[in-house]
Amino acid sequence: MIAVISDIHDNLPNLKTALDYSKSKNVSALFVLGDITNAATLKYLAANFSGPIYLVSGNMEVCDLESEAKKYPRINFLGRHGGIIKIGDKVVGLCHEPSLIDGLLCHPERSEAESKDPITRPSIIFYGHTHKPWEEIIPLRQGSAGQENGVKLVNPGNLANVFYAPSFALWDEQTDKLELKIL
Repeated sequence: MIAVISDIHDNLPNLKTALDYSKSKNVSALFVLGDITNAATLKYLAANFSGPIYLVSGNMEVCDLESEAKKYPRINFLGRHGGIIKIGDKVVGLCHEPSLIDGLLCHPERSEAESKDPITRPSIIFYGHTHKPWEEIIPLRQGSAGQENGVKLVNPGNLANVFYAPSFALWDEQTDKLELKIL
């Protein structure tokens, strides 16, 4: 089980609630989709979650998140444009803004043919920024036979309690089941 959080904006009480709940569910990894905001929040996150943390930078960071992340060996910093990781047998994309999703589908380090291959392109992309919990499948064409194949897009909402109620998601990477948690 993986917890997916975004847009903390230094709301430590809501971050604590999400992390406490995650511990009670034996969450093994954490995806953080940007807008942590400052170094103190990153330090709190690293001190209060014992598994691997996959982190992307958002548009509201007031610290050098890359330098700060290097202080914590369990934090895997994926940069401002996000990145693609492999969790078990799943290829997963992580980014902050929805405008970065296309870059994960057509990653510059892979050829166009590889980007259309469902084994090398993400089957699920987690993003933040809008603060609104959202899930959809976008269709993609692949192969000469033109079979439809989709990519699931998921926004866990925000922990900041701004624009929408604070929320985060739990993702079972074995079954692909998603669960939205509203604080």
